[in-house]
Amino acid sequence: MTKKVRLMVNGQEAEVNAGPDTPLLYVLRNHLGLVGARFGCGLGLCGSCDVILDDRIVHSCDTPLWAAAGKNVRTLEGLSSAGEPSPVQRAFIEGQAAQCGYCVAGIIMNATALLERDPNPDEADVRAALDANLCRCGAHNRMVAAVLRARTATTAAETAR
Repeated sequence: MTKKVRLMVNGQEAEVNAGPDTPLLYVLRNHLGLVGARFGCGLGLCGSCDVILDDRIVHSCDTPLWAAAGKNVRTLEGLSSAGEPSPVQRAFIEGQAAQCGYCVAGIIMNATALLERDPNPDEADVRAALDANLCRCGAHNRMVAAVLRARTATTAAETAR
């Protein structure tokens, strides 16, 4: 049975007709056209589908739509501002931190959530935050370096405000 469900996605109100148990990932990709979050394992084990729900990371593949109703969802597409990549996105691009790119959206979302919680994490904190995200290409070291670079850029941007 489908019903209308309202949620905030990347700062804009969205209303979708879907079953309450429909995975949030399917709603984002199929109903709203936001394809940054990827289907990986479908079991919440790989992190390819990670998004920020209110202020915490969730696996959108196993988060039912009813759990997101009335909440704020941020996806990879919602991180840029005025067409400019976020500090984390920019650091990944500049550091060539992605190889195949499949896992990167979830990793960037986790890195963003980490920097919002702790603007000055050390390398161990970054590695712990990204631990649940699987990358089969072996690019984790470049990704950790990119997050540490973004940490500096994020701190500088906040200081400039």
